[in-house]
Parts: sequence; C-alpha cells; structure tokens
Amino acid sequence: MNQIANEQNGSRRRDYRGFFPGMFTMGNLVCGFIAIISFSDGDLLVGCRFILLAAFLDILDGKVARLAGAHSDFGTELDSLADFISFGIAPAFMVQVINLKGMGSWSWIISIVFIMSASYRLARYNLLAQSDEKKNFLGLPVPAAALGLVAYVIFSFEVWGSLQYTEYITGMVILFSALMVSQVEYDIFPDKPTRADLPKIGVLVLAVIGAFVNYKLVLFPLMGLYIIHGLYREGERLYDKAMGLVARTKNGD
Repeated sequence: MNQIANEQNGSRRRDYRGFFPGMFTMGNLVCGFIAIISFSDGDLLVGCRFILLAAFLDILDGKVARLAGAHSDFGTELDSLADFISFGIAPAFMVQVINLKGMGSWSWIISIVFIMSASYRLARYNLLAQSDEKKNFLGLPVPAAALGLVAYVIFSFEVWGSLQYTEYITGMVILFSALMVSQVEYDIFPDKPTRADLPKIGVLVLAVIGAFVNYKLVLFPLMGLYIIHGLYREGERLYDKAMGLVARTKNGD
C-alpha cells in the first residue's frame, strides 16, 4: 500500500511539474492568436512582435520541461499545435494581408502551401523526436521560417520606415516552404554541449548580444545566415557525394 501511495504521489509531482512548461506553451499559442488579430487590423509591427514573443516562449517551454523533468509525448504534441498556430497560420495570414492580395487565387495557393509545409514539418519532427537518431533539424524548422518572414518586415520598417520590396516576401515564402519539407539539415543547439559545439555556442552568444543591441536590424541578417548556412552545407554534401560517385565509377572502369 505504501508503494502504491508513493507511486501516486510521484505521478502527482510529475503532473505538477508539467504545469510550468505548459504555461509557456499556452503563452506561445495566445501570442500567435493575437498576432493574427493584429495582422487583420493592419498592425503589422504589433503582430510581428507577438510572433517574436511566441518564439521566445517556444524556446522556454522546451528548456523548462527538460529542467523540470516533465518532458512527455503530450507536451510535444501540444507544443506542435501551438507552433502551427504561431509559426504556420499567423505568418501565412501576414503574407496574405501585406503582399499577395493583388495576386488573385495565387495568393491563397502560396499561403496554403506554406501552411501545409509547416504542418508536414511539425509532424515529421514529432516522429523524429521519438528516436535517438535526430542530431540536427531535418528541414528548416517552422519557427525559423516564420522568424525569417517576420524579421524582414521589422527590418524593412526600421531601414525604410515602411514595408518595401514585398515581392521578396513571395520568394521567401516559396523558398521556406520547400526547405521545411526538404532533407536539408540545420544545426540544433544541444542542451549538453561538448567541446565540438563551442563554435555554435560562440555564434549563439554573438547573436544574442546583437539582438539585445538592436534586434530590428540584426535579426533578419542572422536568420538569413542561418538559412544560407544550411543550404551551403547541403551543397557541400551533394558535391562530396557526386565526387565520390565519380571516383567509384573511374575505379570500376
């Protein structure tokens, strides 16, 4: 009886610890919803800032869950649902409002493709998260795709005082949608870094400092470098694979 009581008490403690990361997850979802409302009212910068806040809360919920020992399949699924609202639907709605209204049916198609790509990427992430094989992100993370779009809007207002070159946003939506469903690997920052992770930590520290100095100017270049780095590394991998195939062909001859 005492053993059963202890197990029940342990379950209650685990449930209690799971409450704290759940608060951040729900905050993420609420921020996404407020961002959608802001975009519908024409408040682009307000909506973008709420997506940034959602991304910050998304980072915190995972960290808090691991620190509290409250990581669970339920939390993973709930986090994905919140991410789908904040980083899938909200950015697609923003793009529809600011850039694609004059494109007719193509505006809906491009926005829907982004949403479908985000949902596919989140579902695949959940499957990979259940195995020990996930060393890097497979495909562009959905929050990174959303932040790339949002960062450009904020950067544009900071540099030009208004949203400029909106045709670039269309290109970014198409590129990010393709990268989310691709096999391109993107760096993940481990919770327990090793000596090999020191360059990543150095870059992260510099990025955080730059964001504190002026996130409006720094965030977009940082996201651009992150996305380009993944593409560059994938190009290197394909080149090495092609050279290896050529070498094997010559040896076979």
